[in-house]
Amino acid sequence: MIFHYSLSIALLVTLVSSADVKKEENVLVLNKSNFDGVVSENKYVLVEFYAPWCGHCKALAPEYAKAATSLANEGSEILLAKVDATEETDLAEKYEVRGYPTLKFFRNGKPTEYNGGRTADDLLKWVKKKTGPPAVTLESVEDANKLKESAEVAIIGFFKDQESDAAKAFLEVATQMDDHPFGITNSEAVFGEFSVSKDGVVLFKKFDEKRNDLFEDITQENLKKFISINSLPLVVDFSHETAQKIFGGEIKFHNLLFLSKKASSYEKLVEAFRKVAKEFRNKVLFVTINTDIEDHERIMDFFGLKIEDAPGMRLIRLEEDMIKYKPETSDITEESILSFVQGVIDGKIKKHLLTQDVPSDWDKNPVKVLVGKNFDEVALDKSKDVLVEFYAPWCGHCKQLVPIYDALGEKYKDNSNVVIAKMDATANELEHTKINSFPTIKLFKKDTNEVLDFNGERTLEGLSQFIDSGGKLGASPKKEEVDEEEEKEGKADPRKDEL
Repeated sequence: MIFHYSLSIALLVTLVSSADVKKEENVLVLNKSNFDGVVSENKYVLVEFYAPWCGHCKALAPEYAKAATSLANEGSEILLAKVDATEETDLAEKYEVRGYPTLKFFRNGKPTEYNGGRTADDLLKWVKKKTGPPAVTLESVEDANKLKESAEVAIIGFFKDQESDAAKAFLEVATQMDDHPFGITNSEAVFGEFSVSKDGVVLFKKFDEKRNDLFEDITQENLKKFISINSLPLVVDFSHETAQKIFGGEIKFHNLLFLSKKASSYEKLVEAFRKVAKEFRNKVLFVTINTDIEDHERIMDFFGLKIEDAPGMRLIRLEEDMIKYKPETSDITEESILSFVQGVIDGKIKKHLLTQDVPSDWDKNPVKVLVGKNFDEVALDKSKDVLVEFYAPWCGHCKQLVPIYDALGEKYKDNSNVVIAKMDATANELEHTKINSFPTIKLFKKDTNEVLDFNGERTLEGLSQFIDSGGKLGASPKKEEVDEEEEKEGKADPRKDEL
């Protein structure tokens, strides 16, 4: 009986064929009743978990359908499907969907995370790479030219000995990198066609210098760096699609040019930017950011720029904390760009900290207003305990705190030993204090300037206890205390002392 029952279930699943499932523009529409059948009976299925109201999902939809149609026209065994995660909550929970859109790739029913781009071309390259050999064997000049022309960037490994360490490193990198097609050849004709006389790797691209060669020190590390640097254009236009490549790349200096694509000077400025970019190839990434796009306003805010400041330039260095640099002139010419970038690299230009001017009425109200220029004078006054809220104007939690914090200021306004203050941390930065979330509340203690983070309830009582106890009640645990607690619970990383 149990055998027949199990067999019936298996037959039911098998009967849920992808051919019987509803399609929208060649994308299968999945739900709880047909999901398991489709992903188990088909070798390759890419599934998008989406929300109908999600803007990013709406932007992805036409690209996703375009990729699905392309695969269908090819007769590919790769299928694209979608699930409305707001309706199919059980499926969303089962596959740990935490945001929209979330894409999962099922190979023989087993899911892995999709980490490619969001254009039809990106989707196709990713799924084809995951379902085929890491590098296509190129037996003829025709094969090689076909691969070369198949994408914006294509990488070919020229190895007469395909069992060499260099060839193995190339194939391992090809397995790990999904953004571009890879090919490998030992054909004398192909070597001759591309003027290659020894083992090496050639990156072909349809922009800038068209080709980059690597013939020495072919290791996995060197190959990844070579590909990540040379597969990007000299000037990269910032977008959702390019952001990951920009910030996840090997180059840690980024020169950003904020300007409107509608501006009459756009082409002239970008051309000057591109000329200087050639001088710093492999050292500095040059990025344009279109100020016409609403989503980019938050980026401009981060650099203290307004629409009327465009065109404007900033340079960043990516370390544990991002370091910003501002040019000494607002002129954007080939000479000024070159001088600015070289000045940062040579250490002649100091890092730039945002600050507003001190308001004339900064101390008029019970809650004092701090900016970068007056922060140390007020907060580091050793004769007083100074409580500072670091906030962002757009932060919902900060807005909810306003009446409570104003009441706190009122409570302590006549206390000569206590100052209640606030600072807009999106418009003001400090050398000694880094803010990573909003609101952040810190107590700068009198006598010692010891800084204690508040981690209690954001109520009048909770904040008052924190102040009155000298920061003992409601304080965040110190790092060493957290580490000690983790060790007690068996959570401490045994490698911590080695890092």
